[in-house]
Amino acid sequence: YLAPSDVKLGERETTEDVALVLSRYVDLIMARVFGHQIVEDLARYATVPVINGLSDREHPCQILADLQTIYEKKGRLEGLRLAYVGDGNNVAHSLLYGGARTGLSVTVASPAGYEPQAALVEDARRLARETGAELGVTHDHRAAARGADVLYTDVWASMGQEAEAEKRRQAFKGFQINRELAALAKPDAMILHCLPAHYGEEIDYETSRLPGSAIFDQAENRLHAQKALMVLVAG
Repeated sequence: YLAPSDVKLGERETTEDVALVLSRYVDLIMARVFGHQIVEDLARYATVPVINGLSDREHPCQILADLQTIYEKKGRLEGLRLAYVGDGNNVAHSLLYGGARTGLSVTVASPAGYEPQAALVEDARRLARETGAELGVTHDHRAAARGADVLYTDVWASMGQEAEAEKRRQAFKGFQINRELAALAKPDAMILHCLPAHYGEEIDYETSRLPGSAIFDQAENRLHAQKALMVLVAG
């Protein structure tokens, strides 16, 4: 494990040099970084597999666990509808890609100005043509939740956005998974959150503990999904 202060990618050493040195030490690299370009550069220069553990653009390891959890509870992914309520962040981006690959329809409901990146949405829609998944972006979280099989949310201010927290609280008011919103989804709808949760903001505590909540199954599955991923890429 190397903390940001240990490496200082691109400052103390170039990303290329770090990738080449680590490739001599380890069988694979998992990187959690702020800048997505760093992950791409590590993958370009490393001679061992590189896993995106999290970047400011995508969070694929989280979504592997999410898809596993939905499949465990619902028995399928194709044909289901997931409503994501909140910031159009890295989790939302990877949900769109995950849905596109598996046939899971995903609608992202965000306040104006906080939508997923338009180019990424179009890229995901291109991939979705092969599976039939319907991918949408809206400012109406109630419409997104209506008839959904899965309700999903994430914090309003992600890592590195702490200075925007108060501004975001104002912008995201109402974009909360609560009993009122859950009542619009299907009676057996699942509730997901990638944690940590800010109760009273993106989700209320009571709703997070409803029988349909699979938040802690989802948290456990991060362990299992990432072990499977390491086995896959390490051969």
